[in-house]
Amino acid sequence: MTDQPITPASLRGAVDLSALARPSAPAAGTSAAGGAGAHDNLVIAVDDATFADAMQTSARVPVIVALWSGSRPDSKKHLDALAQEVRSYAGRLQLATVDIDVSLQIRQALQVQQVPMVLAILAGQPVPLYVGDQPADAIRQVLDKVLEAAAANGVTGRLDAAPDSGADTDEAEPELPETHQRAFDAIEQGDYDAASAAYEQALKDNPADDEARLGLGQVRLLKRTAGVDLNTARDQAAAAPTDVEKQTMVADLDVLGGHVEDAFARLIDLVKATTGDERNAAREHLVQLFDVVGPTDDRVKKARTALMSALY
Repeated sequence: MTDQPITPASLRGAVDLSALARPSAPAAGTSAAGGAGAHDNLVIAVDDATFADAMQTSARVPVIVALWSGSRPDSKKHLDALAQEVRSYAGRLQLATVDIDVSLQIRQALQVQQVPMVLAILAGQPVPLYVGDQPADAIRQVLDKVLEAAAANGVTGRLDAAPDSGADTDEAEPELPETHQRAFDAIEQGDYDAASAAYEQALKDNPADDEARLGLGQVRLLKRTAGVDLNTARDQAAAAPTDVEKQTMVADLDVLGGHVEDAFARLIDLVKATTGDERNAAREHLVQLFDVVGPTDDRVKKARTALMSALY
């Protein structure tokens, strides 16, 4: 089997997880993930009936979905290495394994052609990762990128292991400020207005609260893109290459999907191609996305330099 990344285009227009996101009764006899499927909350086995649980969890932490086939034992070998890497992130990720031989709806929704196939679900949206076995260092690089995209989307929770897993819970995480906790709770519920209000209150209380400023930008991004169809947005942008509203929407969706450099490049090209108020609107939107990703990110630093060159 050829080891290769999945390109974003390979899932674009083919993935509709809306039916799988609707909760249904758990199916009896859900297959476990073998050695990867120890009984904890960090590595789970899901099928068509329980996939909705993973979708809901993806609002808190990225869910790495690993598809394999019970009729192809070799496709299962990769799960142990992947599970080990996921667990090393101490609850910042969850691994959901899927046997496509018994999960036909998932197989159809993702149009699986090769296994193992690995993707992430981030705030309910699929993000393609790779197909084929990968070495541990390559897996870690991919998971680091997933967490970068998660931070850009405000998905910054952490899962606890199952109560009976023996996990040491003596060292509790530092308690969040009350306004930040309200914002996180609202994000999990999909209430972006309430999350924005919480972050705005945090900034009113402390104008130097950089985490609140970053969170507010991320929540506004989520609100702008809520319910937008990616394929339609891309088609509209392709038909109107200098339309600021259409181009900025696709840039927002790219950031949401973790394609930060693509988003920045799109808007820098838009700055070059426009003048006057349109150019200023494109520039201001790009600067807003800098705040969403974070000023210390190397991609932001590089894009700021490119923006200065485009302006002058």
